[in-house]
Amino acid sequence: MSMHLKHLTALLFLFLPALAFAQTAAELDLLMETHTVTTGVAARFALGAAGMTPPGLSGDEALNNAYQAAFSRGWVRKGPEDAITLQETAFLLMNVLNLKGGVMYSVFRSPRYAYREMVYQKLILGRKDAGMNISGQRFLQILGRTLNYSGEREQMDAMLLNSGAIN
Repeated sequence: MSMHLKHLTALLFLFLPALAFAQTAAELDLLMETHTVTTGVAARFALGAAGMTPPGLSGDEALNNAYQAAFSRGWVRKGPEDAITLQETAFLLMNVLNLKGGVMYSVFRSPRYAYREMVYQKLILGRKDAGMNISGQRFLQILGRTLNYSGEREQMDAMLLNSGAIN
């Protein structure tokens, strides 16, 4: 097993507990093997990781429910079977996890500025063509980093609020 694959596997198992409550191991395995993630699958995993999907749903029912929720809120704009790009993934995750962006993202709230914010925050690493389709492995890496970042931000905001530093 190559060193890169070992690190990727370790990273997956590090973030697997956060995702496991909403997705089965078989679904995660399938996602890991996916060369191009669809908008529906991205919505299903992103909303599931954020706890925004009803419990007890799985498979196509969970995918359709998550896609409809994301589409109705304007977080995704393509059909559920269409490939999702890196910047669309960034926009979906920024909205699902309610992440605040920089000035340009706050003003324009678009996939372009969501992508730029996530690159700036080092949530998107490696090859960074905003219009490229992403694999399942890359999607899980970005989702894991974003969930980690989101949790750290929530803890920092709570600490500052409790200390009276912010109102």
